[in-house]
Amino acid sequence: MFANAEIETMPREQLAELQLERLKKAVRWAAEKSPFYQQKFTAAGVGPDDIKTLADIRKLPFLTSIELRQVSPMDRLTMPMSSVLRVSYMKQVSGEVLHLYSNGDIAHNVEMMARALVAGGVTKAQTVGVQGDMADSRLQDVQYALEFLGATAVPLGTDYRSWLRLVELVSLDAVVSTPQLIMQLIIQMQAAGKELADTTIKRFFCLNETGLMNLLQRHVVERAHASLFDFYAAPEVGTAGILFQCEAQQGQHVQEDLWYPEIVAFGGNDPVEGDNSMGELVLTSLCAEALPLFRFRTGQAVSLRREPCSCGRTFVRVSTPFTPM
Repeated sequence: MFANAEIETMPREQLAELQLERLKKAVRWAAEKSPFYQQKFTAAGVGPDDIKTLADIRKLPFLTSIELRQVSPMDRLTMPMSSVLRVSYMKQVSGEVLHLYSNGDIAHNVEMMARALVAGGVTKAQTVGVQGDMADSRLQDVQYALEFLGATAVPLGTDYRSWLRLVELVSLDAVVSTPQLIMQLIIQMQAAGKELADTTIKRFFCLNETGLMNLLQRHVVERAHASLFDFYAAPEVGTAGILFQCEAQQGQHVQEDLWYPEIVAFGGNDPVEGDNSMGELVLTSLCAEALPLFRFRTGQAVSLRREPCSCGRTFVRVSTPFTPM
């Protein structure tokens, strides 16, 4: 199943043309509108006219999470606050994260999330719980995507008593959450003399903030007797739908029409050539409006997989050392 078959199965040559068109536009937009990128591009000696091919993305400077924490999002912002539609604030162990979104940003994030949920088997006939603080923009995207697909969305909140009651009242088919909150649900149900494996929940979608995968997920699968699909939800990127797993679960597809992936050497700047060669995942937003990201170093160890996926999607996949081959 596809949420947007035209994009998700687009021929690779056509997809590359779309990526280049959007990359050129994104670089020009940032160079004209963002003081932060004006200074960064000037220091690197690069400008919009230097982007003529996709390979020219390597002329752009890298961006790190440390750098993002040191710079106010207001300096990176490409538009006046009157054009910002949503503000999201998250407090992390590493510090505060403030994200701002335009109408277009929200539309793209919801689109990505809809594709990711459908790839994981969600249909309009299903009922899906959304576990966590709905002040989190990423969870708002999930709810809007579910409603766009016609599925029933059930905000579960953060109170375990609400979780237990809603699981009892509503026959949930799936839950979108974090591995930590799912484990809390398992523990609280066990304390109440119940087992998550005995419920109707057969799919979990995990928002992983620190990596593409989480060590807790194997325990979740064993305890819940359910399928699990990973979303990369690093706070710095402001969304959870860039990478997603289809039901084949042979790596994570990259939403390549909206984000461009690179693999570079750890501790260096050189590109890692060849499929299945391990390196660091670097992501560039192609359509982000309010807070674009260019060559963001994720710190994630991955390899790129270009061979066709059995699901029919033409997006490339990334694999971690723990991904089944």
